[in-house]
Amino acid sequence: MKPGTSSLRVRLPVLVFALEVMIVGLFATFVTYDDNADAKFQNNGTNPMDNAVYKDYPFFADIQVMIFIGFGCLLAFFRLYGFGGMVFNFLVATFSIQWAILVQGYFQFSNDGKIQLGVINLINAEFACAVVLISFGAVLGKTSPLQLLVMALLEVPIFAVTEWAVLKYLKINDAGGSILIHLFACYFGLGVTFVLYRPGLNKGHAKENTSYQSDILSLMGTLFLWVFWPSFNSSLTLKGDDQHRAILHTFIGLCASTITAFALSALLNKNGKLSMADIQNVTLAGGVTVGASVDMMISPAAAYALGMVGCAACMLGYKYLSPVLAHRFRIQDQCGIHNLHGLTGLISCTAGICAIMMANEEVYGPSLYETFSHRAPKEGDPKLLELQALIPGLPPGLGRTAREQALFQVAAMFSTIAVAAVGGLLTGVVLKMPYLASPSDDLCFDDQLYFDMPLDSYLPLNLNRWSNEEETTTKCL
Repeated sequence: MKPGTSSLRVRLPVLVFALEVMIVGLFATFVTYDDNADAKFQNNGTNPMDNAVYKDYPFFADIQVMIFIGFGCLLAFFRLYGFGGMVFNFLVATFSIQWAILVQGYFQFSNDGKIQLGVINLINAEFACAVVLISFGAVLGKTSPLQLLVMALLEVPIFAVTEWAVLKYLKINDAGGSILIHLFACYFGLGVTFVLYRPGLNKGHAKENTSYQSDILSLMGTLFLWVFWPSFNSSLTLKGDDQHRAILHTFIGLCASTITAFALSALLNKNGKLSMADIQNVTLAGGVTVGASVDMMISPAAAYALGMVGCAACMLGYKYLSPVLAHRFRIQDQCGIHNLHGLTGLISCTAGICAIMMANEEVYGPSLYETFSHRAPKEGDPKLLELQALIPGLPPGLGRTAREQALFQVAAMFSTIAVAAVGGLLTGVVLKMPYLASPSDDLCFDDQLYFDMPLDSYLPLNLNRWSNEEETTTKCL
């Protein structure tokens, strides 16, 4: 028996059951239905199509596919760690969503001190789950399921507090989550992997490779993420034209980053061939780079340009920056989350700030103050009454100028990065506890440590690969 496997027989069940007892107790004490799910507020005269489920559930279902199938398959790219990538994604995701409902709900207590549960809570919880899964990518194959659960246990509250503080006090525009999802998840994950640095892995690992089958499975994950990313970026935008623009911009950005990724992959490969790692990851860059400005009037051409720029930054990051981070800065970013979420997130935030600076009534009309609610006039301002005559129910805002809103965006970006990095460092310290059964260097990236493996799982692969292209062509013919 491999060292460490027997320890999970007690430690994993104890941790899981303890977490379940905690969660069910908190659900029993604090969670109830919201008005759209409570029978007391429904009757035969209620139009079922007025229920929020019909507006929100389609987006929830799409994000579910991204979380459980998209992320799961994408993380299964290691030849000998496919079970770990998919199954631990499943484990961490289900726990993170439950935990996020409670932690995020703490900041949304109703007057009776309850968390009113509806589909929109599930969508918000899945965003918090996505944060954890992105961070998971930085330590993929180097952590035990115990460590991953504890990481989720700590990361979700740190994220929820950051999200609450940024939205309540800085009051930013971040429809696609470039700041609060992508940047937070990236720098939290980098903080964790910095503390869990393994010198023995810097020169590579015998099991740190892929296979034909694992690459195909990972590409399937990419395709699921690609197809449903417009729902991810648009789910919490204002219904109507804002949501419509978010879907259009996300699709255009993804298309641009995809074809650019194919071109750059061939260009930067010394043999002029395509790399599956590039296709699996870099093609998604456009979904991130349009995130901060996804619901704004940036123009389809700008969305396309953002997809191209994000793809180029992500590709160059994988080729040149990741090795430098690993060898000189002790940051072993296993899935390259800094390239796909960090660099592209910074580009997205910069584009969002530019879009905010250029937004005016000439382009948006009165709806400027809906898309940018904090620029709406304050209570008592005569202009507010004029706008409310055009847009009934428009709430008073903060009266910010475009420049002031842009400065708050900058403040949110850097404060989020700082909190995430510090939170990741502290979490990494906790994850080094011996009780959490961290795998040894030689057992990283290996499913044997945690799973009962089928008999054919370690049969030699690719033994019939031909050594040169000429022989391969002859064989195929």
